[in-house]
Amino acid sequence: MKKKYNILYKQSILSKDDVFLFNEGTHYQLYKHLGAHLVTDREKKAVHFAVWAPNAEAVSVIGDFNQWQHGAHPLKQIQMGSGIWEGTIPNLDKGIKYKYRIRSRFQQYCADKRDPFTFYGEKPPLTASIIWDLDYKWQDQGWMKTRRDKNQLNMPLSIYEIHLGSWQRKSEPKNDFLSYREIAPRLAQYCQENGFTHVEFLPVMEHPFYGSWGYQTVGYFSPTSRYGTPQDLMYLIDYLHQQGIGVILDWVPSHFPGDEHSLIYFDGTHLYEHADPRQGFHPDWKSYIFNYSRNEVQAFLISSALFWLDYYHADGLRVDAVASMLYLDYSRKEGEWIPNKYGGRENIEAIAFLKKLNETAYHYFPDIQMIAEESTAWPMVSRPTFSGGLGFGMKWNMGWMHDTLSYFSKDPIYRKYHHQELTFSMLYAFNENFILSLSHDEVVHGKKSLLEKMPGDDWQKFASLRLLFGYMFAHPGKKMLFMGDEFGQRQEWRHDYPLDWDLLKYSTHQGIQRWVKDLNQFYRQERALYEADFESSGFQWLESNDSEHSVLVFLRKSRDGKENILIISNFVPAPWYNYRIGVPKKGIWQECLNSDASSYGGSGQGNLGQVVTSPIPKHGFDYSLNITIPPLGILFFKKGKCNIVLPEFKNRVKEYVI
Repeated sequence: MKKKYNILYKQSILSKDDVFLFNEGTHYQLYKHLGAHLVTDREKKAVHFAVWAPNAEAVSVIGDFNQWQHGAHPLKQIQMGSGIWEGTIPNLDKGIKYKYRIRSRFQQYCADKRDPFTFYGEKPPLTASIIWDLDYKWQDQGWMKTRRDKNQLNMPLSIYEIHLGSWQRKSEPKNDFLSYREIAPRLAQYCQENGFTHVEFLPVMEHPFYGSWGYQTVGYFSPTSRYGTPQDLMYLIDYLHQQGIGVILDWVPSHFPGDEHSLIYFDGTHLYEHADPRQGFHPDWKSYIFNYSRNEVQAFLISSALFWLDYYHADGLRVDAVASMLYLDYSRKEGEWIPNKYGGRENIEAIAFLKKLNETAYHYFPDIQMIAEESTAWPMVSRPTFSGGLGFGMKWNMGWMHDTLSYFSKDPIYRKYHHQELTFSMLYAFNENFILSLSHDEVVHGKKSLLEKMPGDDWQKFASLRLLFGYMFAHPGKKMLFMGDEFGQRQEWRHDYPLDWDLLKYSTHQGIQRWVKDLNQFYRQERALYEADFESSGFQWLESNDSEHSVLVFLRKSRDGKENILIISNFVPAPWYNYRIGVPKKGIWQECLNSDASSYGGSGQGNLGQVVTSPIPKHGFDYSLNITIPPLGILFFKKGKCNIVLPEFKNRVKEYVI
């Protein structure tokens, strides 16, 4: 018997209050009301459709259930003046494909649109929405109860940034993607073995162009179907949580692509985007900018952010391209932008939106973190809105990243002339809550991999890479590495291919991976390295001006000052012997980590696992150490027992009474 697909208009899942709050821009759970929702009508399955298209003359649902026939199932504005078109179609169920056929009141515009609130869609390049539910039985209750402790600013945060489609792939057939469920155990085990606390996924939201890495988002409420269903992604996050790994999602409210089936010119007008290209078009990315002054757009975007925190248990959102939102003249020449009402370059509406976004996210989910990718010196990005800040919890330290990589790319013979590129970051290190990010952006588009950025022969390249990672873990700020960096990927990142895991056959690459693993372990065990990341009291220079030797020496301190880690870095390929460094406590200082240790592929120079103080004043202290600093090496010393001891030093470490 052939099913009948009538359309009913008598019921709505939107109350008058829902409509009012939406129009006011303060409805933050629109995903529960707009879009396609499975309901029951007279105890029969049905689907309620609701779409915002205030300038449409007619809207109908088309799909494989009505042979994509235009006008067969028209929607109506049940609540007149709302701009929301609704209707309930009986006998529909999960898995049916559909779009909205929208005919505008203007310029005879007509287009078939993806549902902006769809939970699932066809695998690109196909573009239809799919009726779906979000039923899933979560098993991560233990994680969710305690994640506040894992996400606090005074806790260790070591993030592994990955692109799901190119981390690993199936060998057969044809280099196919792993599914969300297939990735889950592999990724969890890998992060556990290598000591990462969190993963950060490049955008998993649906995107038509795979080469955009997810940054050309069309699915603000749907994960990409390339790797499976919504429940499959939930399983991945759930599995990681059960293994003690947090999950940060990359989220893009700064721009969207011009694919006709998506948000652009949605109802024949510039509904989501600005009409004027000087405000509404990104020249760099050839994409479109949201109209942050429109209340409904604010509600749409904030609902999207909360959706991933709510239904997908995300532990935080990394907000992409914040700088492009803050400045009206971002990447524009004179005459290509419109000043604000005060004549300035600040995007007042976007600033207000970002503050509202962060206030709302932390209100509903106080145990998560909102993270800004902001590349300028905009003040107080990671400060509360009540004190004049943007309200983010943390911010990527792009200045540190660029200066540090610039320094490391130089031949060591010239580094003494660029010493300030290393020390400059400490002038602003505590102005924001920084994440030290070595991200995907630094290993694509001809920039070379991190390993190949390093000058010199292979020995120097690997030594420099170990030094770079050690310096990052020593420097104040939370940590982030992009996939492949942790074992010395040689090629640039290629989104169409998996990482070169075969490199781990070689001892040099094994050494890099072992070094990162030990850094993560030591970092997580020593509160002096993370507890006061955002407080100047947690850092003390001992030697910042020795440019002639290209040496830096500093202390990291716990909040109570009881724990100290001494860090010594040598940025040239010559060892330095008998280098004297003052220390705050007398006795035995254990050499906890040495990047030049043979177990990491180094030359094995160092201090045999420990050094005893001498009563020789130095650096304002009564006692000092006589240190051998290995070439292109970094040392971590601790007064007292180390929780990690290098294999070659285990039999040499003794207990002395001073």
